[in-house]
Amino acid sequence: MATSPAAPGAVSANKAELIAIADAVAREKLIDKGIVIEAMEDAIQRAARSRYGAENDIRAKLDPVSGDLRLWRVVEVTGEVDDHFKQIGLKDAEKLQPGAAIGDFIVDPLPPIEFGRIAAQAAKQVIFQKVRDAERERQFEEFKDRAGEIITGVVKRVEFGHVVVDLGRAEGVIRRDQQIPREVVRVGDRTRSLILNVRRENRGPQIFLSRAHPDFMKKLFAQEVPEIYDGIIEIKAAARDPGSRAKIGVISHDSSIDPVGACVGMKGSRVQAVVQEMQGEKIDIIPWSDDLATFVVNALQPATVARVVIDEEESRIEVVVPDDQLSLAIGRRGQNVRLASQLTGSAIDIMTEADASEKRQREFVERSELFQNELDVDETLAQLLVAEGFGALEEVAYVEADEIASIEGFDDDLAAELQNRAREALDRREEFAREERRTMGVEDALAEMPYLTEAMLVTLGKAGIKTLDDLADLATDELVQKKRPEQRRQRETNRPEDKGGLLADYGLSDEQGNEIIMAARAHWFEEEDAVAETSQ
Repeated sequence: MATSPAAPGAVSANKAELIAIADAVAREKLIDKGIVIEAMEDAIQRAARSRYGAENDIRAKLDPVSGDLRLWRVVEVTGEVDDHFKQIGLKDAEKLQPGAAIGDFIVDPLPPIEFGRIAAQAAKQVIFQKVRDAERERQFEEFKDRAGEIITGVVKRVEFGHVVVDLGRAEGVIRRDQQIPREVVRVGDRTRSLILNVRRENRGPQIFLSRAHPDFMKKLFAQEVPEIYDGIIEIKAAARDPGSRAKIGVISHDSSIDPVGACVGMKGSRVQAVVQEMQGEKIDIIPWSDDLATFVVNALQPATVARVVIDEEESRIEVVVPDDQLSLAIGRRGQNVRLASQLTGSAIDIMTEADASEKRQREFVERSELFQNELDVDETLAQLLVAEGFGALEEVAYVEADEIASIEGFDDDLAAELQNRAREALDRREEFAREERRTMGVEDALAEMPYLTEAMLVTLGKAGIKTLDDLADLATDELVQKKRPEQRRQRETNRPEDKGGLLADYGLSDEQGNEIIMAARAHWFEEEDAVAETSQ
């Protein structure tokens, strides 16, 4: 710091110099003058203890106005002195303070002392450390509530690919993964970034910045588009492939204002200002819609979409496009569909009309064969059920009988017979699965857990989960976490991290998974209670 040449004199300078040093340090480091005075007092106390002995309880007081320095030793009045450094006899105490009584603490003034080079250097280090700690705390308090803001700074240095930015009163760091790829950064360049996170650490507050986060783009638009800043237009969703392409979904709360046109600006002036800051990243501005199908169609622009099928349970969307639009919808390296998926929060499968037709035919045949085999009906009747939207035995077994009877050519008796056969088929499945899991050694106790079917228990048994303790040791995400969304068309992956939880295929929610785990752990707590009662 600028005042460091004078700092050693803080313990031997005259009164005016001490106060001048404190004022200068407080102004330079933007901290309270009282903190600097306290640091000086602490340094003087330590230096005095090294002169008079560390065993003494020595105090120092520096007047922040006059600069007067008082030094004294605190001792306890006792009848019998065991510690001559911190205790004093009653007779000696009365000489220092008339009327002193046993148990009192009295002040024994000390004369001024001269500090040598070593003591002065130690005092300097104490002051530096105290001031540094106060500066770090001030930085943390200043930035802790500013996460999500855009801040401008100057590139100070680049270390191992991470960019350190001088923010004026503090330093921030843009880690390698939060930078825009291929962006050239030079020392001295001014740069804007988003305050991503502020953490208190041993080496001081760490301010993490980002130029790759979608919120950085949102904040830039808020600066360039007054309607967004005023809340008339809202950015409902944003997705980025930093340095390459981005998509934002916008909506206007004023029907007279076009949200896309307002964000683009006259001759593209507004969006170009954001594009330039993001190093030429192309931005698709898309009208946001409450209707998910409509929003997906918009999100996949510039591709034309023929049909959208939404699977709400799996949070998955099947999009059918004309053959000549397939590559445009997927985008280079899957970029377009990946960004659209991030924007909508759902996995998107892209397929052509031919693929969709082939898939429908395949599913139609598979479901028809299922009903033929399990319900023991002819091909025509099975196909009628599939054509009416029935796809699983459970749907036939547990829907209202009227829904089946209302099919053309069906009646109440046939509906009742089909439902009975469907239930019997499900019972056969359950019994077969029960025998299979028992053969595998899966405990019957697992069958008592909520939501778990025999088929699920077979799946668990194949994964080595055969006892309550095995199940209780699992985390909820290991049990029911959904499979990782796969945006690429008709492509499966064998990576373990993409497979999801053990029961990912059964559609259990996180809440249900947590309930299963807690039910499996219940016997642990019962055993602990039994042990506690026995010990009593």
